[in-house]
Amino acid sequence: MLGFYDYTVVLTYCSVISAVIGIYVSLSGAGHPYIGVMLLLLCGLFDTFDGRVARSKKNRTEKEKAFGVQIDSLSDLVAFGVLPVCIGVALYNRDKFDFIKTGKESLLLHIPFVIIVILGALFVLCALIRLAYFNITVEETQGDSVGDDKYYFGLPVTSTALIFPTFLLMRHIMLITCQINISYIYYILLVIVGILYILKFKLKKPGTAMIYLMVAVGAVEFLAVVLMKICFGR
Repeated sequence: MLGFYDYTVVLTYCSVISAVIGIYVSLSGAGHPYIGVMLLLLCGLFDTFDGRVARSKKNRTEKEKAFGVQIDSLSDLVAFGVLPVCIGVALYNRDKFDFIKTGKESLLLHIPFVIIVILGALFVLCALIRLAYFNITVEETQGDSVGDDKYYFGLPVTSTALIFPTFLLMRHIMLITCQINISYIYYILLVIVGILYILKFKLKKPGTAMIYLMVAVGAVEFLAVVLMKICFGR
């Protein structure tokens, strides 16, 4: 068969599977943005460790290394480019469903859907440009930093796995405590994050302790979303 199937790429493949399931579920029915962000968090977890797992194999061939670079970027495009946009569409559909059901209209519904489509397309384009750029400037999957071991250039796409789940948790808290729907801010975030993907600025890479802290934050967010689904069914 074409491709590689050893343990070095298992986490990358798991990330793709999680992302595709997240895309499908997010866009199903009235929209399921919170299930979508749960799967986005899983993608972030897989992506955090896939490079380390790949480098643990000392006798990788040049072809295996090159395949790792390409498959990691393609996986990241689906997980951190396409999935966040689908979660945004799910938010729009959810607000529309709630309006039909309860009569409560959100500001997001006043934005023409074509604008939402354009913003989503531009976000995916920014992710694509970033990943393609680093594919031609680095050889290892952990590159995303133009050969600099201490800094990223621009915002790494994996950051999406914490940014958007954090926002959705804030949205839900605002909704149940203040009756304020801030769904429209999601698309402002898409624009900001998309621009940060391709801006050339230095961002210090997190150390091991910070990486595990971010994993812990992601785990807490995952549990919070699960509890929200159980308690509120949203």
